Amino acid sequence: MYSPYDIIITLIHSEKSARMEENGCYQFSVAISATKIDIARAVEKIYKVKVVSVNTIIVRGKMKRVRTQLGKKPDWKKAYVKLAKGQKIEVK
Repeated sequence: MYSPYDIIITLIHSEKSARMEENGCYQFSVAISATKIDIARAVEKIYKVKVVSVNTIIVRGKMKRVRTQLGKKPDWKKAYVKLAKGQKIEVK
């Protein structure tokens, strides 16, 4: 069993996520091995809110070129977490 802080890597705060936050949906970067249930429990424990639903997506890493060498950024997992009506997470 992982710690909630091992599951939730960071809260993603961008223009798109700011528009979604108005409707109570937040984006998180999470561990690749985390399940939806793990993510919901971790968010509830860290932020003291009620989670309604969790949707996840694996974001594929982009190909990058450094001079003549090709490389690839690592894959990562993004979670869309919908909170109960009237609850919010304070974003600083």
